[in-house]
Parts: sequence; C-alpha cells; structure tokens
Amino acid sequence: MASERDVRARLQRSGQEHLLRFWAELAPEPRAALLAELAPLEPEALREHCRRAAEACARPPGPPPGLAARLQPLPPERLGSASRSDPKTRRRWEEEGFRQIALNKVAVLLLAGGQGTRLGVTYPKGMYRVGLPSRKTLYQLQAERIRRVEQLAGERHGTRCTVPWYLMTSEFTLGPTAEFFREHDFFHLDPANVVMFEQRLLPAVTFDGKVILERKDKVAMAPDGNGGLYCALEDHKILEDMERRGVEFVHVYCVDNILVRLADPVFIGFCVLQGADCGAKVVEKAYPEEPVGVVCQVDGVPQVVEYSEISPETAQLRASDGGLLYNAGNICNHFFTRGFLQAVTRDFEPLLKPHVAVKKVPYVDEEGNLVKPLKPNGIKMEKFVFDVFQFAKNFVAFEVLREEEFSPLKNADLADRDSPCTARRALLAQHYRWALQAGARFLDAHGAWLPELPCSPPNGDPPAICEISPLVSYSGEGLEVYLQGREFQSPLILDEDQARELQPQEP
Repeated sequence: MASERDVRARLQRSGQEHLLRFWAELAPEPRAALLAELAPLEPEALREHCRRAAEACARPPGPPPGLAARLQPLPPERLGSASRSDPKTRRRWEEEGFRQIALNKVAVLLLAGGQGTRLGVTYPKGMYRVGLPSRKTLYQLQAERIRRVEQLAGERHGTRCTVPWYLMTSEFTLGPTAEFFREHDFFHLDPANVVMFEQRLLPAVTFDGKVILERKDKVAMAPDGNGGLYCALEDHKILEDMERRGVEFVHVYCVDNILVRLADPVFIGFCVLQGADCGAKVVEKAYPEEPVGVVCQVDGVPQVVEYSEISPETAQLRASDGGLLYNAGNICNHFFTRGFLQAVTRDFEPLLKPHVAVKKVPYVDEEGNLVKPLKPNGIKMEKFVFDVFQFAKNFVAFEVLREEEFSPLKNADLADRDSPCTARRALLAQHYRWALQAGARFLDAHGAWLPELPCSPPNGDPPAICEISPLVSYSGEGLEVYLQGREFQSPLILDEDQARELQPQEP
C-alpha cells in the first residue's frame, strides 16, 4: 500500500493536498481506508479532471453558439420504423433477429443506474415495484423477457439458445443487486449467464476545482455516468467474455424503462440487415420542448443533442409533413456490434468529453463538521453512452411507438410524469390492448361488457386491469389461444399457470 508520504506528494502535484487536512485526527483504520482511496488517483489525471470540471461549470448554459446552423435531421436512409413499415418488411427484420438469437450471437447489457434516490428509496432502481398486481420488480420483468425471447427463438429454429445478461452497476449497487438476484434464484436464469460488473467512480469537485471530502476519511465519489460503460468493459474484460461466448451483437438499455424489449428481434434484425455497427431506438417527441435528447446530425455526424442545447426556435421547426423536424427522441436503447465496442475501448474512449452535473454533495467543513447543503455545491463529471455515435461507420435509428416501448421511471409518485404510477399505467394499458387484440372481452362488476377503448383516458387506468406475464407473451404474440372469444372480469392476471388453465384441451 502507498505510504502517506507518497500520497501526500502526489496530491501536492495535483493541487489537492487539502484532502489530508484531517490526517492527524484519524485513527489507523480510517487512515488506511483514506490512503487506499487516494492511492489510485494519478496526479496528472486528477489535476486535469478538476480543471475540466471547473472550466465546464463556468461555461454559460444554453445552446452552444452556432449549433443551430450545424444541425440536420437524420437522412431517411438511416431511419427505420416499427409502425410505418409494411408487415412483410417487419417480419423479415424479426426473422433475422430471431436467427441471430438462436445462433447465440446476441447479448443484452443493462445500464443498471444508481440508487433510486429520486424515487425515495435507497436501493437499486431495478429492485423497485411500481404496484403491479403481480408485485414484480423491474429486474423480474426484464429477466422474464429474456427467458421468453430465448424460448421463441429456440422454438423457431429447433434449438436451445442463450441471451447472456450483462449488468453494469456501481460500487454502491453491486452488492445489493447481486444479493437480490441470489435471493430470487436469478429469476430462473442460469447464473453463469448473468454477469455483473462495476463502473468506475470519479471524485466530486467544487466549483473552483477542489475535490470534495465527504468525511474526514473519505472522498466524495460518484459513478462516471452511463458512458463509463466503455472503461468498465475494458476494466473487467467483458468484451473478451462476449467473444468466448460467440456474441456479435449487443443490445444496451437503461434499467428504468418498464416497457423495454430486451434483445428485441425486430430491432436486432433491422440493424443487422442494415449492416449497422451502431443503432438507437427513438420515439417521436411528444411536444417541441419535451426534455429528451434528440438523435440527429451535427456537421453530418450522428449524435444526440441534449434538449438544453437546442434553442426553442430550432425545437419548433417543422418538416414538410407538418411533424417536428427534430423529432427523434433518444430513449437510451442501443445496438452495438462487438467489433464497434472493441474499437471504442481501444481507440475512441479517451476522446469522449465529460458532461457536467451540478449536484448537492454532502461535505465536511474546515472544522470537520458534516454539512448537507441545501443548494448545489459540487460538480459530478459524467460521460454518456451515446457519445460514441460519432465514431460509427454505419449508424441507424429505429423509431418505435412510445406507448409500446417507452415509459421511464425516474420520479416519486407525487410527480405528474415518469413516476411509478405512470409506468404502471403504461404497462397495464399495453396489456389491455394486447388482450383486446387477441379477442378478449371484459365485464364490469354487474356482468356488462366494458367499452373496447383503444387507449386509456389521459392520466387514467384502462377500463379493466389486465397483466400478462412476459413468460406468456413477449410483445403480444400468441395470446389468441388463451383469450379469443372469452369474457373476463377485472383483474385478469395471465401468468403461466392461468395460461395452462385457459389453453384448449387436446381432443
């Protein structure tokens, strides 16, 4: 272990010697912990990190000068659509996706995020229950979708196949996540095919470029954003693991989208048949000022431009069909070839520019008292997973319907959007639509038919509660055999046991 003298000299070179100002007060054990935390911080890299944080924070907010003139929407040849394509084309994409899954060439990679602080909980977001009748967590829903897509691909191609599940966690969430999976028997997935790994942490910095002490013996550290994926892939030899398994295509997604379709065969097939090395699912923006990044081109190069960087005038621009010119909303749902990820980790990761997140960071003052600030006082530097789009040789985007594939969970229930309530309603409304399309009818408490509304009222529940297990249907397929011509009273919970009961008996 590095000595105090060595660490102190390195901190002086980086201009951060204040981190040892309480050294004389610390007992041997806290001293050892602090040295262990400080020793890996390279002086030049730390000095540069702090300089860039302070410099970035000093930049005025809003659109960069001249950006509007450099923006272009994606050209049509780079854009596919799940809803606007004819059924034959869609089936061709789906068949190709299932073929690649059956060949064991597809993996999914979860950006598991941090703790659910904004949800009002202290555990990882994937362990959260939004209040479904089944009481399933986000992790369970996602695991069951993996099992179902493996089953569908295997049945089509007469084989057994595996979609490995990689989970990028942080130092704060790895332990609870691993324990949760063990407690739930990995949701009946083979533990050998569930690979968890940690992203790096970076020091939080004051507005004038000084690393923050969280305690007398601990630096305030924060995960390096979902763009920390690329360093983490290298740190933990994840791409080598994928290569050993024969994985060629990777579906990367964020934990908080309750409607996410893991290893979506339509998306995978579209990207493969387009010869893409990098792809992104997008949804049509709901309104010009919606706070989502836009997938577009800057100087002819694909990238995501954050909503805060687009001027209101640019956001309002209309295309010839009357829709928004910049309408491809980013939903953090991506396709990468393994070869592209190898190129990023080998050549391009150092070129990624960190983004500033201004946060309230607890700290100790000069007297050693813990302070929990009431307003932002620190900078956390993050990289974004989509910042690699610019390096793709063949980037494509794939538009999907918001009501079918995107309902994020970010805020507590009191919020009017992206809350447990809106996520639950989105899933139950989707399953109600699937049931109606499969020929089910629903009855009220008095036995009268409920109206077959194609969509739920705004901010309301569907006319009947219907939850369909991902183990029964991945995307609405195959439900006719259980539901067609049948009447149900709310709630209908169609799990595997209920499906067996409803399946017609062989004569």
